Order: sequence, then structure tokens, then C-alpha cells
Amino acid sequence: MRSLKLDTPKSLSQRVMQRLRQAIIDGEFALGAAISEEMVANSFGVSRTPVREAMGQLQAQGLVVIRPQVGSFVFTPSADDINALCTFRIALEPKAAELAYRHDRDGAVASMSEAIAAMEPAVVAKDNVAYGRADAVFHEALFAHCGNRYLAESYQLVSGRVAALRTNLTSPIDVRTRTSFDEHRKLLDLFARGELAAFEESMTTHITNSGVVYAKALRVETPEVDRA
Repeated sequence: MRSLKLDTPKSLSQRVMQRLRQAIIDGEFALGAAISEEMVANSFGVSRTPVREAMGQLQAQGLVVIRPQVGSFVFTPSADDINALCTFRIALEPKAAELAYRHDRDGAVASMSEAIAAMEPAVVAKDNVAYGRADAVFHEALFAHCGNRYLAESYQLVSGRVAALRTNLTSPIDVRTRTSFDEHRKLLDLFARGELAAFEESMTTHITNSGVVYAKALRVETPEVDRA
């Protein structure tokens, strides 16, 4: 029988990966920024091996680009990447909403309501990280309650990138206006009433507008970053 002892380095690399993932999503590392394995290892008090493993996991999630002999960098999408990402979300999120409404309407409404409750003080405080986190919870609620793990796993392929783009590019705008907050309240209202066609239309507009903001902000804020 094979040994069942714990693989400590793997467990450690998971912890390093999760912390780095949150740092990228929260904007502690800017889009396109270099991430030094040595700096991370020293900061966490670990060897470079779990850091290297963590970087590989983050690359698989699309959050990090590893360039051999050059280094590791936070992803920066191209205009085409943004369009593809928004198209993917537009295909998945309304379907997840339809399934969530049938499978666990009350649970989805409760989760979405909690997210909106967290958005309001973030807008007042102009805390774009807190707003971005609440925004992510709102959208992820549709998948958490849809009852289809394949659909949920598909969204997980892009959720980290969406969250990082949201915090870095749209949340700084969202906390200065109530437009996004009002859009989410409308989406919740439509979902709760079962007006799924109107929900799909509003969600499509919401995601499309986010894509426009992403593209515009990237052109302004990261004009010299290599696209990856």
C-alpha cells in the first residue's frame, strides 16, 4: 500500500499560491508587475521551491505569465482577451442564473443580497478592494447555487482574472459613482422576481460595459506593458 503521509511541500505551495492569488486580485501586485520568486520566498520565510510551484499553479489559472530566463509577471490581457472573456461570461452567467433560480432561488437571493449589503459601505468609504470583493461574491453566487458543478468549474477558470481586472480597473471607478451598485441592485431585483429574460439583457449590458472600461483603463494605465 502506498504511503498516505502528507506532502508538506505541496501543502505549503498551496498556501503560498492562495496568498499570492489574493494579492493579485486585491491589486497588491499591479497588472503586468514582475513577481520575484526570491522576494516572495524571503517574505514568506520559505524556500523558492514552493514559490515556484505556486507560480505554476497561478499560471494555470491565467493570473501569472512565466517567461523562461526572464521572470514571472502578473497577467495583462489584450483587447482580444478582454472581448473573449466578456463573451465567455455573457454565455455562462445568464445560464447560471436560470439554473440557480430553479435549483436554489432563496439561497442565491440571500448570497446576492449579502454582497450588495457589503457594496454600499465600500462605496461610501471609496474602498475599491472591498467593493471588488463584494462584486465578485455577487457574480459567484449564481454559480454557487446553480446546482451544476461543471458550469461552476467553468467559471472558476476565469474568476481570478475577472476579479483582478475588477479590482484594478473597474472598482476604482465604481466606488466613485453609484452606477455599478445600482446595476447590481437591479439585477438582484430581476432575478428575485424571476424575470430571467430581462436579467439576461441587463447582465449582458453590465458585462459588456465592464469590458469597455477594462479596455479603456488598460490603454491609459498600462501603455508600455507587454501584452500576455
